[in-house]
Amino acid sequence: MKNALMLSGLMAALPVLPAAAQQNLEVIGKPVPGGAGFQPAATELARDLRGLDDLLLIIITLIVLFVLGLIGWVIYRYNKHSNPNAASFTHNSPVEVAWTVTPILILVLIGAFSLPVLFKQQEIPEADITIKVTGYQWYWGYEYVDHEFEFEAFMLGREALEAAGYNQDEYLLATDEAVVIPSGKTIVMQVTGADVVHSWTIPSFGVKQDAVPGRLAELWFKVDEGKEGIYFGQCSELCGKDHAYMPITAKVVSQEEYETWLDGAIERYAGKPRKIQVASN
Repeated sequence: MKNALMLSGLMAALPVLPAAAQQNLEVIGKPVPGGAGFQPAATELARDLRGLDDLLLIIITLIVLFVLGLIGWVIYRYNKHSNPNAASFTHNSPVEVAWTVTPILILVLIGAFSLPVLFKQQEIPEADITIKVTGYQWYWGYEYVDHEFEFEAFMLGREALEAAGYNQDEYLLATDEAVVIPSGKTIVMQVTGADVVHSWTIPSFGVKQDAVPGRLAELWFKVDEGKEGIYFGQCSELCGKDHAYMPITAKVVSQEEYETWLDGAIERYAGKPRKIQVASN
C-alpha cells in the first residue's frame, strides 16, 4: 500500500516533522556537480577510508610511473637501431625474483594499513543509540529501538522540497522524514531488508551495509562534535525499477536538540508522551 505513494520516483507532498531538528542546519554531506573527491568526512571511519585511499593512490601512481619509465627505457635501449643483434636467453633469475617479491611486499603494505580499517568497521562497539533500519521497495523504515517508535522516510517530490526546508538541487536526495542523531554519540544501525537486497549508505559517515531480507546486519559510526548538519545517502544496491528514488537523509544535531526532537517524536510516532507532567495542586 505504501508503494502507491511513489510513482516514477515522484512523491506527493507529505507532512514533515516539525523543524525542531532541522532549523539552522547546514547541508554538509551531499554530491556536488563535477565533484571528483570524497564528501566531507564527519566520522573517524570516513577519515580512515580517505587516508587509505590516499595511500593506494600514491602506490598506484608510483607503479604507473615506474612501468612507464621502464617501457620508455626498453623502447630507447632495445630498439632495432640501438640493438641490431637481439640477445637470446631463457630466463633471468634476479628479475624473476624481483617481480615476484615486490608485488608481495606491496600487498603486505596495503594489508597492514587496510585491515585495521576493516576491523574497526566490523567490531561493533557498545551503542549509545540503536536504530533499526529496514529497506523496502522503495523507501526506508527507521525504528528507534531504545524508545519503541518507528517511522518511514519517502523521497520528497520537487513540489515539496522548499516547504520542507530543502533546495531544488537536493531533489533525489531529501526525504520527508530524516533519521535524527546526536553528534558525539556511538550510533549502531541494525540493517535488514523487507523484500529484496538494499544497501544503506552515507558517504560522509564512511558506512555502507547491505540490507538483506531475513538477516540483521550491523554498522556503527560516531559523528564528530561540531559536525552538526544534514547528510545525504542513497540505496547502493540495485533493488528494482525505483532504486534511484530511495535516498537517505540524516540530520546530526546537538544532544540538547536531539532530546527536544526525541520528546516530540515519541509523542508523535508512539502515541505517548515521553515525559509525564504531573499537575501540582
